[in-house]
Amino acid sequence: MESEVPRSVALRSNRRGERSNQIPISRDDQDGFFSPGKVAADYPIKLVWKRGFVRLVFVAGIVWMLLILIVLLFHVWSCQSSYDFFSAICNKESKVYGLLNTWGFVQQQHRCPIPVVDDPNKIVIPEGKTSDSIITRLSYVMDDDEPLNNGSSSPLFGGLISWAEREESFKIKPSMKVHCGFIRNGGAEMDPNDIEYVKKCRFVVASGIFDGYDVPHQPSNISHRSKELFCFLMVVDEVSLEFIKENTTIRTDSKGGQWVGIWRLIPLKNPPYDEPRRNGKVPKILTHRLFPQAQYSIWIDGKMELIVDPLLLLERYLWRGENTFAIAQHKHHRNVYEEADANKRRKRYARPLIDLHMKIYRYEGIEPWSTKSGTISDVPEGAVIIREHTALSNLFSCLWFNEVHLFTPRDQLSFGYVVHKLGVKPFKHFMFPNCEYNSLFVLHPHTREHSSKVEWVKSLSEFKGKGSSMKESRGGLGLWTPYPGDLSSVVLPKVVRTSKAG
Repeated sequence: MESEVPRSVALRSNRRGERSNQIPISRDDQDGFFSPGKVAADYPIKLVWKRGFVRLVFVAGIVWMLLILIVLLFHVWSCQSSYDFFSAICNKESKVYGLLNTWGFVQQQHRCPIPVVDDPNKIVIPEGKTSDSIITRLSYVMDDDEPLNNGSSSPLFGGLISWAEREESFKIKPSMKVHCGFIRNGGAEMDPNDIEYVKKCRFVVASGIFDGYDVPHQPSNISHRSKELFCFLMVVDEVSLEFIKENTTIRTDSKGGQWVGIWRLIPLKNPPYDEPRRNGKVPKILTHRLFPQAQYSIWIDGKMELIVDPLLLLERYLWRGENTFAIAQHKHHRNVYEEADANKRRKRYARPLIDLHMKIYRYEGIEPWSTKSGTISDVPEGAVIIREHTALSNLFSCLWFNEVHLFTPRDQLSFGYVVHKLGVKPFKHFMFPNCEYNSLFVLHPHTREHSSKVEWVKSLSEFKGKGSSMKESRGGLGLWTPYPGDLSSVVLPKVVRTSKAG
């Protein structure tokens, strides 16, 4: 009997425990990860499931970020690849590429110290002008008497240049008269206030923005002497002027002049061409025509920020070597046919029109560049041009522009041709190392990408029928005018890429 008493007590205790285990858990306890009461029997399964889901989301996020990083790095690599396919899909003007460049993912362009003097105030400016011993008088065609056959009732800005006139213009004589843009009523008119302002500009730093692709970037490291000496002139079309007004602060002076920082805005009314890139060549190449009182000019593209005092540039690139024209070598190309190939791959203009342009040059005897060519390179990096406006320098600029007017707006394709036609000895120019060019400025990305239907054209047949609307009505006329030679048998030189495309 005594042994049965503890046993009955133990049984009752066990039964109480069983009943207590059967007490239901509240709804709040079931829904939470942790409960002040008792834990549901299936809680471990729910906990594992929820933790697994969180881990899945976390891992997926990491994978997604890695994929984005891989794509961005591939974009950078493709832009620097030496393989045709990958370099062709690169777009260095995209905002993504610009952002990666800002973050430091893009390998920086090669730079080197510029051998300039230390103090702009110590520079002695030459007195007078460089003598014009080869050409004593240069004048310009202002009116074309020939009837227009392109359906336009207004004159063409670049004029109706015949093949005979083009050939004659390359024959240097003491007195010359050539086409040089600005045909009367052809467009690109300046406001009278701006015309009056630029009359006082002997030293000019010029730039340009067209079709709203950029905003003005303020130069840095400019001495007080250069600020007093130079006019900083930013040429814009009406579209860009409105874009600048919306995105920057414009100051208007008492005479109506418009300013963005140090830049005086020079609006051009009535754009002379359909293609914004070709419009941009007017102030770039014909600086001496826009600003006829200027003796010296430094051109920089609109997407660039000048970081070297302009007086130092004139001393380094003109006065020290007694030059009147200086331009940088292209980083990658010396051969114009290789540059044309790069333009086609990067869709800088219609491929068949670039080919036609090059066939004309090939027919006229332009050989691929070699060490025997007598020049450092046939292809410049045209974003910086430093000039003294002598008659010969101005003639070169006119003939260079005429090629841009007649053929493609890719001015780098025409530069070497004009040098070849004038002769290397008469036209003495300085092509300085590309690494110095990259030390002159900070390159900013465009505010948006260039876009033109003509850039994607693959065959001349696409310009027929409804596609004829893609033809420029005021530029590139030499590509649509019957050429006086047989181009059917012309074979372009085979291009073997020797370096990365630029």
